[in-house]
Amino acid sequence: MSKFDEKVAQYSKFMDDKGLGYNADLLKAVTKGLGPSIYKRDAETVSGSDAKELETVKKNFLMKKLGLEDGPKLDEAIAKVIEAIGKSERSKYRAVVYYMLAVEFGKESVYGM
Repeated sequence: MSKFDEKVAQYSKFMDDKGLGYNADLLKAVTKGLGPSIYKRDAETVSGSDAKELETVKKNFLMKKLGLEDGPKLDEAIAKVIEAIGKSERSKYRAVVYYMLAVEFGKESVYGM
């Protein structure tokens, strides 16, 4: 199994353990879109309590990648995803957060789904 496939399996297990339903193909596409950052411990995760980090998720992913307009709906969606994963969960994997946000906004088409 390649390192990439190991990461996808890790994120799949994480979502299974949290009881979060998911489309395996979309999760794989989101993970691939993150490139080499998934292999760096700090870049692989999102800090749910760091306002600067959450602003980066909003600007770089929701606005740039998904093409969404800035507004309170973006912050609400991020908060909803962080809550669904669990605020106390230390490892909020970026691939999982981005996957859930793409689904939340119905933007699976960005990943060819």
